[in-house]
Amino acid sequence: MTDQDIESIIYKDYPKEPVALENLSVRFMKEAKFVPLYMREGTLYIAMADPDDNQTINSLRFAFDFDLEIRQGRVDDILETIERLYGAGTQSIETIIEEADKDTFELSVNGDADVGHLIDMASEAPIIRLVNRLILNAVEQRASDIHFEPFEDEFTVRYRIDGVLHEIEHPPQRLQAAILSRVKIMSKLDISERRLPQDGRIKLRIADREIDFRVSTVPTLYGESLVMRILDRENLVLDLERLGFPEELVAEYLRLIRRPYGMFLVTGPTGSGKTSTLYTTLAKIVSSESKIITLEDPVEYQLKGVNQIQVNPKIGLSFAHGLRAIVRQDPDIILVGEIRDRETAEIAVQSALTGHLLFSTLHTNDSAGAITRLLDMGVENFLLGSTLLGALAQRLVRVICPHCKIRANPDEELIESMNLSPEETAHMAFYEGKGCSECHHTGFKGRIGIFEYLPINHDIRKEIMANSDSDRIKGVAIERGLVTLRRDGWKKVASGVTTIREVLRVTAEA
Repeated sequence: MTDQDIESIIYKDYPKEPVALENLSVRFMKEAKFVPLYMREGTLYIAMADPDDNQTINSLRFAFDFDLEIRQGRVDDILETIERLYGAGTQSIETIIEEADKDTFELSVNGDADVGHLIDMASEAPIIRLVNRLILNAVEQRASDIHFEPFEDEFTVRYRIDGVLHEIEHPPQRLQAAILSRVKIMSKLDISERRLPQDGRIKLRIADREIDFRVSTVPTLYGESLVMRILDRENLVLDLERLGFPEELVAEYLRLIRRPYGMFLVTGPTGSGKTSTLYTTLAKIVSSESKIITLEDPVEYQLKGVNQIQVNPKIGLSFAHGLRAIVRQDPDIILVGEIRDRETAEIAVQSALTGHLLFSTLHTNDSAGAITRLLDMGVENFLLGSTLLGALAQRLVRVICPHCKIRANPDEELIESMNLSPEETAHMAFYEGKGCSECHHTGFKGRIGIFEYLPINHDIRKEIMANSDSDRIKGVAIERGLVTLRRDGWKKVASGVTTIREVLRVTAEA
């Protein structure tokens, strides 16, 4: 094809929404000065400032395996289109919302419009820019979730940062249907279905790294509530010390997880870091000599050398059904995302009895609660006493921002609530975050774990055989040196890592 054969295009010919291509780097587009125009019958049409740039053309053919049709475009038009479709430039979120609000017609909160109108609204460039900026800001602020919430008189967007929700600039309620439809299109959900919950996923390349998003919708009184879980592999910490494991616990924990068989449980509420602990555990013991299989809901991160299975109740692949299949795969190590029922508990115990090392989680308040929960599910006490190696309860507390950390004088009531003796606090230095741009004026940056490790020794086995309640088991464990969640939290307060208020926020009475 000669230069004369290449068709030139003007700015109005550029697309209003981005072409859906996974793993397309914005930096690559800007450096090579090209932008996708549209896809038609297996051919990708692109605008290039330099149609003779064979290196870029060959790279695209290799990456996407499409036929290419080249159009000649002006450099300024191409760069402006890239910025408009794939980034929000330097515009503030307020400015983008104002632009989107000008061009979007209003729908009722129940989305009373046909699918065509919804698609048209979601495909408008201002709406695309707005959703892109909301996602980009969330990633930049280290958010773990984005919440889109409809109410009677407003539509709110909130980011969960370090475990706490923060409100951001509210888009006008009239943009609710367009924004939600845009996210549903991105996650390949049915935008015409607004009465039933849906789940989807998105994979985006942001700042030259791949980030997965889990999308969940549920119908509410005033429209669909939508939550995007951000799964950024760069935020996955596979190091016990960085997770917050006390130095004295690391060696004992590493020895325990290298046992040839048995069951180990991690407990805590949703969002307490259990998955990170178990992924870090597997990363410590994965090797070419052992086969590791996981059964998760969902698979959050991919681990090298580990066979990972995602449960799917819609087709009958539950934890119990999947676990039965796993034990026939000759594994050495098994991870079950959660023990939810008697059937799963019994199969897990049998697996640990027959020579497998099994890890799982439970939703209990403390480590001793894991024992009584399994007994309540119907697991025989003599089987549990024979298989359980230990239980680890954990919570996440926010870390004081190192950029604005200052000395503080907490209220006496807070100190008294920790049940500490005056001798323990007499020469203590307390700290807090003043708030700065680095921590978005929250005073905290990042989170760290606090832990309560209960080893199953002779004394605890006696309590299991006696069907003791969790208070009795915990009391015996404390007599034998158990460090409770609150006590471990206090150690992190004493070392200037977090605050008393944070520890009290996530722990029950010690």
